[in-house]
Amino acid sequence: MSDALNAPAADAATLARFSKFGFQPIVDKCNGCAHVRANDGVGFCNSYANPSSKWSAGMCNFATHAKIEKAKESKSINPLKASKRGGK
Repeated sequence: MSDALNAPAADAATLARFSKFGFQPIVDKCNGCAHVRANDGVGFCNSYANPSSKWSAGMCNFATHAKIEKAKESKSINPLKASKRGGK
């Protein structure tokens, strides 16, 4: 939760929304996200009320600090065709 202390402080309107809709504190995976707002040393997600449920199915789609890793496919290339394509 140390990153929650470095997050921007929530303004009065945001704090009212957090209390009205029952926002839950962030989970460890949310640390470093741009959507985190701090209130009394506790971080809250500015975009989603229950961050733990967003991370339960994999990666949160609101996460600004996480990158999607794409698997690289290695294609087998026929060397004869590759040499003919090189001249073009």
